[in-house]
Amino acid sequence: MNAGLPLRDPAARGRATALIVALVVLWPLLVVAEFKPAALFDAQNLRVTGNFLAAFLPPEAGREFLGFLARATLETLAIATAGITLALLLAVPLALLTTRVLAVAEIGPGPGQGRAAILHHGLRVLLTVLRGIPELVWALLFVRVFGLGPAAGVLALGLTYGGMLAKVYAEILESGDTKPARAILEAGGGRLQAFLYGLLPGNAQELTSYTVYRWECAVRASVVMGFVGAGGLGQLMDQAMKMLNGGEASTILLAFLALVLAADAFSGLLRRQLAAAGLRHRHAGVGPAGGGVIAALAAVVLASFLFLDLGFAALLTRESAQLIGEFLGAFLTPDLTPVWLGKVAYGMLETLAISAIGTLLAVAAGFACALPASGRLGRYAGQSSRFVLNALRSVPELVWATLTALSVGLGPFAGVLALALHTTGVLGRLFAETLENAPPAPHDALRDAGARPLAVFLYGTLPEIAPQCAAYALYRWEMSIRMAAILGFVGAGGLGQLLYFELSLFHHAQAGTVIAAMLLLSLLADAASARLRRGMAAG
Repeated sequence: MNAGLPLRDPAARGRATALIVALVVLWPLLVVAEFKPAALFDAQNLRVTGNFLAAFLPPEAGREFLGFLARATLETLAIATAGITLALLLAVPLALLTTRVLAVAEIGPGPGQGRAAILHHGLRVLLTVLRGIPELVWALLFVRVFGLGPAAGVLALGLTYGGMLAKVYAEILESGDTKPARAILEAGGGRLQAFLYGLLPGNAQELTSYTVYRWECAVRASVVMGFVGAGGLGQLMDQAMKMLNGGEASTILLAFLALVLAADAFSGLLRRQLAAAGLRHRHAGVGPAGGGVIAALAAVVLASFLFLDLGFAALLTRESAQLIGEFLGAFLTPDLTPVWLGKVAYGMLETLAISAIGTLLAVAAGFACALPASGRLGRYAGQSSRFVLNALRSVPELVWATLTALSVGLGPFAGVLALALHTTGVLGRLFAETLENAPPAPHDALRDAGARPLAVFLYGTLPEIAPQCAAYALYRWEMSIRMAAILGFVGAGGLGQLLYFELSLFHHAQAGTVIAAMLLLSLLADAASARLRRGMAAG
């Protein structure tokens, strides 16, 4: 290295150019998202926020309130458990009917192949609709039909998660060894036989692990759905926030954190035990055991339904079926007038802007937190950063939106901040793990050559982790679009705000247009994210 020459970053000009281009492209999105950081420091907003946060202390600890809180916590867990059970009842047959290796249309020519192909592809479209509409939207619709209470949350989880589980189950079954199943089908066996004896033995562990992970996600979702009246902790939190009762809100928020962290820990422990049990059974040459586990799970599921007392039998009457049909039929004739379509299009753009700006802020903040969280700045800094990241991601986006709306007012900027706060916790953790797993050789070589710490990081570590970090960011952006579409339920702009207003006014045709726009935006996000990830992998 020539000590007489100034050390300059050869890529500095390229980075500066890329930054300028990014700002030019992002500027319209910043305008649409009403990105005004100065609002955080406005005197009136600071006073309102300060007064509200001051009311958080001390947390409410009255015996009567804690009794309500305990029941709401149990209700949240029961909603998640009952919802995932309904999702399984929906997902298993749908997965069997949409898995390509089990599809009659994929085996070869024969009688009924045309009808089988239509059924196969039609069911795949149904799965797209079920998982494309956020569970909070389903919950809001069911609340309008069945009234307030946990039944709406259970049904919403059953539909959305049923679509998600069926899609992933089909992908898992298709990615394994399909030869035994195909041999059973070609020998004249049925679809169920091919699944039980050809596909299930080799994929049971992965299917179970993903189902447990989805239950963990259902716990978070059941908290959020309470904001539209679907019971549980979310409904209790919504009431406390509307009454500006900071003491109760802080206690509920602590319960949020404890419940989500406990669900994370329990889910991770259960998945590790399942993996270890599966490994032991494979080595022993026998199928997976678990009669006692299945009995225990069945008891928990039964207890959840009994605790909630959903009254689904009343929903099966002719009058209820007619009411549901009339309600859903009102959404099948969406308002397609130019004026309304223009409003919906702007709502889509606003939702896209909220998700994009919120995710970009989270990438920057998450990376800043990931450096100490990965242990590069000492043990104390690492532990503190990990605690902050866990706290940020444990609070659902809708709760953050409720708080940020108090700080900066109603509108899309509150949604941007809410997404940024929650996603910082998620991406910060993922980035930290990526940094910990980065290959040390390039870093050590540059350090031994006498390069400065910044240059060592930029040229020794960053190139190794950039593709994985970019993939994580794209995945989270895809998730943020779905969440940005519903943050408007608490006044944070986008399509959610349009939908909430129209449903409140019983304008079902207009609401149907907004739901269709949410579905379209979700599908476009899926396609764009998948294409970008494939492009990065190919590069």
